[in-house]
Amino acid sequence: MARPRILAVGSANMDIVLSMPRVPNRGESLIAEHYGYIPGGKGANAAIAAARLGSEVVFCARLGNDEHGANLIEAYKREKIDSRFIKMDKNAPTGLAAILLEDDGSNRIVVYPGANLKLAPDDVENAFLSYPDAVMLNFEIDPRAAAAATEFAQRQQIPVIIDAGPVRKDFPYEQLKQVEIISPNEIETAQITGISPVTAEECTKACMRLKNIVDAKYVVLKLSDKGSFLFDGVFSEYIPSHNVPVVDTTAAGDAFTAALTAEYLRTKDPLRACRYANVAGALTVTKYGASTSLPNEKDIYNFIAEREIKL
Repeated sequence: MARPRILAVGSANMDIVLSMPRVPNRGESLIAEHYGYIPGGKGANAAIAAARLGSEVVFCARLGNDEHGANLIEAYKREKIDSRFIKMDKNAPTGLAAILLEDDGSNRIVVYPGANLKLAPDDVENAFLSYPDAVMLNFEIDPRAAAAATEFAQRQQIPVIIDAGPVRKDFPYEQLKQVEIISPNEIETAQITGISPVTAEECTKACMRLKNIVDAKYVVLKLSDKGSFLFDGVFSEYIPSHNVPVVDTTAAGDAFTAALTAEYLRTKDPLRACRYANVAGALTVTKYGASTSLPNEKDIYNFIAEREIKL
């Protein structure tokens, strides 16, 4: 069976991760225990995760023409990601994310988007020359580029899977065309719909409202350590999480989206794809960093076999 070709359209950052017992209070200085530079960005994390999970990945993004940008290109090449459609911007720096990582694995993230916001609809249109089987998208880029990706995909009848973060008040959700799956996390769900997905009933109501906002076939809510929730417009299913030691939650949602996309393309079964994605998200939180924590196919299937998980 041929590997699915996924066009990842999204952000690419260099992350500076600062490890500390807890985040400082207002006006407080705190000594970090460790810091490091790690490739990140929602688009890049998902692209790397999809490549490690057996997909052929094409990445469409913008980087600054600087040292961080050059280092990121090399990182993508090591992952065997097609980088032909990454533009090096001469006027904007590579995106930067500052991640404050606490001892319990939780984090606070501040992103300076830089060149990510320069990604243009023309850049996205050119990337469709790669003839993808699906498009994987997030909102950490210019909204016009994100909307254009769904328009070009609709023309070619290619499914679009969206990680609905970060939430932006000015985002034109009504311009998104025929989305196959849209997947916000708990906070994003509440921000977009006004409903906090705590109970099954609230999850269903939030999904229904989201389907009224976005033309989506499926809604998949990422519920952190509670698992995920699938809704197809009529039926819903809660998929429980897996109990694992939490080191760092960075990129867990990106790994989930990549795994969801890869398995859905292989099987066309959204419930199986959610179960598979739950495993990817669980494995990601057991390691430090963004791209450094993303699992591969062997990791996934070993975990499934060890815990006798039914897909």
